[in-house]
Amino acid sequence: MTKRTLAALGLVFLTATGASAQQASDTVAPERATGLAVAKVVTAKTHMVAAAHPLAAAAGEKILADGGSAIDAMIAVQTVLGLVEPQSSGLGGGAFLVYYDAGTKRITTLDGRETAPMEATPKLFLDETGQPLKFFDAVVGGRSVGTPGTVMLMQEAHNRWGRKDWKSLFAPAETLARDGFAVSPRLATLIATEGDKLKAFEATSTYFFGADGAPLKAGTLLKNPAYAETLSTIAAGGAPAFYTGPIADAIVDTVRMSGKNAGVLSLADLANYRVEERRPVCIDYRALEVCGMGPPSSGAVAIGQMLGMLENFDLKALGKDNPESWRLIGDAQRLAFADRERYLADTDFVPIPVKGLLDKTYLGERAKLLDGDKALGNDAVTSGKPEWDHAFNFGRGAAIELPSTSHFVIVDKDGNVVSMTTTIENGFGSRLMTGGFLLNNELTDFSFKTHDDGMPVANRVEPGKRPRSSMSPTIVMKDGKPLLAIGSPGGSQIIGYVAQALIAHIDWGMDVGEIVAMPHLINRFGPYDLEAGTGAEKLAEPLKALGYEVKMGEMNSGLHAIALSADGLKGAADPRREGVAVGK
Repeated sequence: MTKRTLAALGLVFLTATGASAQQASDTVAPERATGLAVAKVVTAKTHMVAAAHPLAAAAGEKILADGGSAIDAMIAVQTVLGLVEPQSSGLGGGAFLVYYDAGTKRITTLDGRETAPMEATPKLFLDETGQPLKFFDAVVGGRSVGTPGTVMLMQEAHNRWGRKDWKSLFAPAETLARDGFAVSPRLATLIATEGDKLKAFEATSTYFFGADGAPLKAGTLLKNPAYAETLSTIAAGGAPAFYTGPIADAIVDTVRMSGKNAGVLSLADLANYRVEERRPVCIDYRALEVCGMGPPSSGAVAIGQMLGMLENFDLKALGKDNPESWRLIGDAQRLAFADRERYLADTDFVPIPVKGLLDKTYLGERAKLLDGDKALGNDAVTSGKPEWDHAFNFGRGAAIELPSTSHFVIVDKDGNVVSMTTTIENGFGSRLMTGGFLLNNELTDFSFKTHDDGMPVANRVEPGKRPRSSMSPTIVMKDGKPLLAIGSPGGSQIIGYVAQALIAHIDWGMDVGEIVAMPHLINRFGPYDLEAGTGAEKLAEPLKALGYEVKMGEMNSGLHAIALSADGLKGAADPRREGVAVGK
């Protein structure tokens, strides 16, 4: 989204209120007469979906209306998103699922993250001289492709919690793929922006560009018979039909025959892929329990650390318009990111002190660093020394996460809740396409360097390992019941987007429409990033006075949220993208 578009939307700093509750059948976010863009708050009594594209949300809502479970709807939403929003997620990527089971009153988290091929080495992203590759030199082509996990995640979740016939859940996406769908303005803009990277490979060039070489325009009817055939095969044969057989053969051939940047993914990598159930990471905050995905995601730990530090301060009394609130939030995030860079990675490969990082005493000590009245100096923002279950020490990594990805939330009539973040990593992933879907570039989420000051980097590439992620699907619990389901795309900014929304909802009493539309202020590595073209710019000078370097830029979140209460459901979709909330 351009700065001009953001300015036209007229987002105002932290005061944009959600539109009054409207009928769930209304699917387009309105603009008020004043020109202020808001996220429409949709209400429903029994079920709801909030997703990044109206066609995906509608597919999921129909499954729910027909008696399907939240997991059934998840499969329909994901497969449609992979068609109409292919740049963000799909069958060729991975996902994290946070699921609340109303029957058992238990939260389960499933890790469908991609894995490094068994032939990968720690030097995968180093050049001949041992120096890290430039990001896009590593991304475009098969070198960056990890073993996809999304299809196996859908199968595993359906085996546990599905209600409707597996095959029927692929019908909405298969029909759209065969009959065609209108290219959205956002997809058209991104295709045009990508240009030569998409044209580097015949399959993507043919699909996303016309015969004259021009990028597809918004409104173009786009058909994808190859994707329809892939879905039909998975519907008939389940996940095994994706991880073995002709689809797997085509994936491996595409990766290993992609020119000078070919990858090392093998048929054995696909056949041996497994989804892992991880222990949810939960932290108490203001008498609520905030739960999310643990490592290899850094999301829940980093958000938990931020909240654990900030609980020592009265953000409610300070208020949402106070620069002091943002000093505390910004530096809490910087401290969390310092720990993240050193300690967080795939727990199957390296010991991670999750318990120590979230320990109340440890976070209380870290919070004392925020007691001043100025921004922390860079020399003060270092990783801490959490208590370990066993001794180990890591160097700081160097991983790059650029904004992409998608997030959706679902609540069914029984009160089951899905919060799922799904990705192929960078926009359009590796730019490789097979079977009508794009393949991920997830391996570039590993640190490009293997050691730092002689110490191994926790998030270095290793065979079979899952790269660290910032994806932060979250469910907030109150008295043992779900209160809010939320998440966002956005690379490493995801952590800040979700944490800001949680603080706005919990501390400042803002509703779901307000928290997904509010302008963004994020501080990960020192400079304070402010969302350009929004009222967040009003805080630029006050933050400079506090000692921060301030940078304006696009911050294209895609927050989707559903709040649950005894009165029903309220949902909203981030107005920066094309998402909607629908329900009945």
